[in-house]
Amino acid sequence: MTKVLVVDDEPQILRALRINLQARSYDVVTAGSGRAALQAAHDSRPDLVVLDLGLPDVDGVEVVRSLRTWTSVPILILSGRLNSRAKVEALDAGADDYVTKPFNVDELLARVRAVSRRVGEPATPEPVRIGAWDVDLEAHTVRRAAMETPAAEGEPDQLHLTPTEWQLLEALVRQPGRLVGQRQLLLEVWGPTYTDQTHYLRQYIKALRRKLETDPARPHHLLTEPGMGYRFQP
Repeated sequence: MTKVLVVDDEPQILRALRINLQARSYDVVTAGSGRAALQAAHDSRPDLVVLDLGLPDVDGVEVVRSLRTWTSVPILILSGRLNSRAKVEALDAGADDYVTKPFNVDELLARVRAVSRRVGEPATPEPVRIGAWDVDLEAHTVRRAAMETPAAEGEPDQLHLTPTEWQLLEALVRQPGRLVGQRQLLLEVWGPTYTDQTHYLRQYIKALRRKLETDPARPHHLLTEPGMGYRFQP
């Protein structure tokens, strides 16, 4: 079931969109402010966002920019702003389409379907090798790779990662060779209220290296770019 996050500060619009979307078998999450929208996007991981620009706390364009630092979820703008500048700003910030209030529900639903089709299904990531381990993101397994020399007695053939370790590792592995900024990682893994907690990243990266890297003190795969972020090197 497709999950849609609807963001608007007008309760009657939220109610109308929730009823219409649920009637067409969408799973609907709602938020009435920009901060609530960012938290809901992090917590519920929607497949599509319908976002009003005129929010009471954070401008909708800024919400789009914040979302685009960590997710490529389709964003359909819904707004009463009629000038073309607002539309251009939203699209330049990373929105996928735009509907102006007052809107026809059938047109909005058609735009929702069109945006969803354009984005398509994400590719299934292939397992990756980190040190002596094969990491399968889809199966959530870390198994010792087939090697000429078997594991020493007492060494495990499979590792356990915590849910947070999985989220952090996945955020890096899905972008091989690319620098992923500290803010982006904190937003994606912990949410918008943790964007200055860089010590979380240091602690969890250290734990991942200790579990996965052959020599945690000299990592070859989970690399630090000082003051900027981290990089997964295949």
